[in-house]
Amino acid sequence: MHRYRSHTCGALREGEIDQTVRLSGWCHRIRDHGGVLFIDLRDHYGLTQCVADPDSPAFKDAEKLRAEWVVRIDGKVRRRPAGTDNPDLPTGMVELYVSEIEVLGPAAELPLPVFGEQEYPEDIRLKYRFLDLRREKLHQNIMTRGAIVDSMRKRMKEQGFFEFQTPILTASSPEGARDFLVPSRIHPGKFYALPQ
Repeated sequence: MHRYRSHTCGALREGEIDQTVRLSGWCHRIRDHGGVLFIDLRDHYGLTQCVADPDSPAFKDAEKLRAEWVVRIDGKVRRRPAGTDNPDLPTGMVELYVSEIEVLGPAAELPLPVFGEQEYPEDIRLKYRFLDLRREKLHQNIMTRGAIVDSMRKRMKEQGFFEFQTPILTASSPEGARDFLVPSRIHPGKFYALPQ
């Protein structure tokens, strides 16, 4: 089995029931329902509900998990109990019964929660941009933008266009950043400043 995953968090379906799998991702949300822990594990591809009860060998490790910790979870895929399936989620018919948890990267208390779509002041969102970009709406915007650019590029190539990446020469920036200078071969003693 791969060191970090056998499946992505958006891949598990009813066809994988009773299989032992390995997932890695961020702890999106953790819920304690009377001693049974539900961990929504998120990666770029989706979300999977993981379950640890007191009988699980990883229950003690599951109790320590916090939001946005990066973890690897091993377990057995099982059908969700009747009435608990989630038709809005591609993985909503199954859950992962946890047998082992490895913390790959703990996280401190978050200044900006990733779960939910609460509004925050722009200065906070920009300061913690690495967290803000993990939020579902922004992640979806980035993926949509990439798909649009790919679509335009594909259609242009189909019409015979060709894309060139040419070197860029520009004036030095007055913003205070240090220039990266490239010496000129044609004009000895002169330099080009690369764009910032």
